[in-house]
Amino acid sequence: MVILVVIINTLISLILLYVAWRVWQLKQQLAYIADRLTAYESCTNAALNKAPENIYLSQQNIYNLRQRNQALQIQIQQVRQIISLLLLGRQIWQRYFPKLELISGKKTVAK
Repeated sequence: MVILVVIINTLISLILLYVAWRVWQLKQQLAYIADRLTAYESCTNAALNKAPENIYLSQQNIYNLRQRNQALQIQIQQVRQIISLLLLGRQIWQRYFPKLELISGKKTVAK
């Protein structure tokens, strides 16, 4: 009977030793995961800490680009108007002075 109790106690001890070893492995894995999450949190915090300032600067840059684009659009419109006026002047010139044609820099009279 004593031998049976000793064998059962030894089996229980071995089972508990295995459970303790698995718990210790789990503790090591959890510690590693916790360290990684802390590192990720630190990096994320550093990146997100500057996010509002970066967003504000980006908004300012976009605003400035839009202002410059608007000024350039006005200049483009003015150049188009000048070209249209030049073409209109050319058409008027050709309508009222059809006999004068410019060929290689010399004026000639058409027949």
